[in-house]
Amino acid sequence: MNAPALRGGALALAAAVLFGVSTPLVQYFGAGLGPFATAALLYAGAAMAGLALMKRPGREARLVRADVPRLLLLAGFGAVLGPVALAWGLQRTSGTSASLMLTMEALFTALISWLLYRETLGRRASLAMAMLTAGGALLVLDQGRSGGSQLAGMLAVLAATAAWGADNALSRPLAERDPGQVVLTKAALGATATALIAALAGEPLPQLNTVLGLLAVGATGYGLSLRFYLLAQRAFGAARTGSVFAFAPFIGGVAAFAIADRSATLGLLAGGLLMLAGVLLHLMESHAHAHNHQAMDHEHAHTHHDGHHDHVHEVIPAGSHSHPHHHTPIRHEHAHVPDAHHTHEHG
Repeated sequence: MNAPALRGGALALAAAVLFGVSTPLVQYFGAGLGPFATAALLYAGAAMAGLALMKRPGREARLVRADVPRLLLLAGFGAVLGPVALAWGLQRTSGTSASLMLTMEALFTALISWLLYRETLGRRASLAMAMLTAGGALLVLDQGRSGGSQLAGMLAVLAATAAWGADNALSRPLAERDPGQVVLTKAALGATATALIAALAGEPLPQLNTVLGLLAVGATGYGLSLRFYLLAQRAFGAARTGSVFAFAPFIGGVAAFAIADRSATLGLLAGGLLMLAGVLLHLMESHAHAHNHQAMDHEHAHTHHDGHHDHVHEVIPAGSHSHPHHHTPIRHEHAHVPDAHHTHEHG
């Protein structure tokens, strides 16, 4: 695996661990609490993490006015629809099955990334997506046998994965911005919207231990996890980040089992194994060919050791830094992933 893919994979895996563990914890701390209040507390915690993780000017590219419409879409899909649907579904299905269903987020991320950005999906990746779909279908069928409430819960979790898949794909252009600033803005918008809806809907006020628990889960599983996710997208694209992040549900399933959820069935295990095979198959994909880089002007955090940033400084800054810079046209061949510098067309 090449260096950008290795770095991207490590960051996406860190995001997956944090988010995966958060799912059964949301079910635990959110028991008896309304879905909008749950989402508000989670993203209030994420906003705190974003504030703490913001970089000083000059280290990362800052958000600009043109980013506002996209940030509003991200908040709507990722910080309102996604967590509300998940919180509602978790109150009606098992933590293990809900965690595994979240693997479908990788499928929606890859499909939407292909539609929006034409990220490559070769035969191996397409087969991986088919296995994820088959595994998700098995989970829905398995929970449908347990009764209408369980099925409704699983379908709500599926809706959450679709919302987060759209969120993941739409966030790709913001991967070059300061991830702390993106997390803070998105989380603050989501927390404000869901808190207002919770108040208007008359949802019950949470107890102190619930507030503290969900704030902590939000800071790590939604705030810090999102920061890692954005950095992974910067390193190797939205679809591949989504595939590595698809390990989160399996981590969540193990955590739910450890917390004492013993609802595993043969159908659930079969679906989970299919999904795991699909994730691993997608990660085995390798992509290398001769390609052209067109002239480009943009701003993002970068170093001068990656073969794509050869512009001149009077004094080269130490480490990663951000400023507007120009790329001259070049043609070369190396293993690459669909990051900000490799958005070329494929036949």
